[in-house]
Amino acid sequence: MTDALLALLDGAFGSSYAILSATLVRATPLLLLGLAVTLAFRAGVLNIGAEGQLIVGAIAASAVALGLDALPRPVLVAAMAVAGAAAGASWAGIAAVLRRRFGVLEVISTIMLNFIALALVGWMVRGPLQEPTHVYPQSPTFASQAHWPFLIPGQRLHLGFALGIVLAIGAWAWLAFSASGLRVRLVGAGARAAASAGGIDVARTTFGMFLLSGALAGLAGASEVGGVTFALYEGLSPGYGYTAIAVALLARLDPRWVIASAILFGALEAGAAAMQRDAGVPSVVVQVFVALTVLVVLAATQLGAESRARAAIARAEEA
Repeated sequence: MTDALLALLDGAFGSSYAILSATLVRATPLLLLGLAVTLAFRAGVLNIGAEGQLIVGAIAASAVALGLDALPRPVLVAAMAVAGAAAGASWAGIAAVLRRRFGVLEVISTIMLNFIALALVGWMVRGPLQEPTHVYPQSPTFASQAHWPFLIPGQRLHLGFALGIVLAIGAWAWLAFSASGLRVRLVGAGARAAASAGGIDVARTTFGMFLLSGALAGLAGASEVGGVTFALYEGLSPGYGYTAIAVALLARLDPRWVIASAILFGALEAGAAAMQRDAGVPSVVVQVFVALTVLVVLAATQLGAESRARAAIARAEEA
């Protein structure tokens, strides 16, 4: 057990390469996806479809990378990001329209869309985007112009992480200080009260947040193919979209804390891989260990909040 824990810590934080090229690289999609889930949940939108939105974002970004590889690198990288975000927003828009026009619960529709996205990427890498030899179920490797720039020479940490940090801070400021952010918070706190007392167009607000959430998830897909894999293939995501729900909940739906939460989960992912590789711990045990770690952190967070609430009540009674 001790060897396994040491391997986990070494794999996550044992060196600058482990931190910058393993932990933070794995944290990047979780940061963008956790932010997507956070913003949706803050508006009362239960978007469970971040996984599918990530996948369609990766497909769109890959199509741009392969089809427009003659463009200059900055233009091509920007086009990939825009295409990924647009695809993710469009995919989320399907669930948003189903909810608005037909009252379909987004919990169901977004989960179903995840399965459709998985089938779609399978068809893409065996059809329109398959590599020229038609042997492997994957796209060709992107030209160097489509590779997202690395932030630090010699490390794999790429532009997507910086984008995630900027967007998380921007989302926090927007929610905290803007009128539109206030409307989102009011709708999430109580849609009926926001509509009746605040005169807020709840349907319009939730529709917009659905699209924004999908755009962030699609951007995560673009950053993965542009900054990590440099190609499209099945199994691109090991379930980042679902892990992002835990990231958002652990952060208590605060965009600032999504940064720390995503890095924690990125460290667990990187450390788990090292446990399997260096300590010979089976992947199932690794997953159980990661799940237990998350439960312990969540329980500690909840106990801390309850303790602070009891202390506040005691102080109020004394006063």
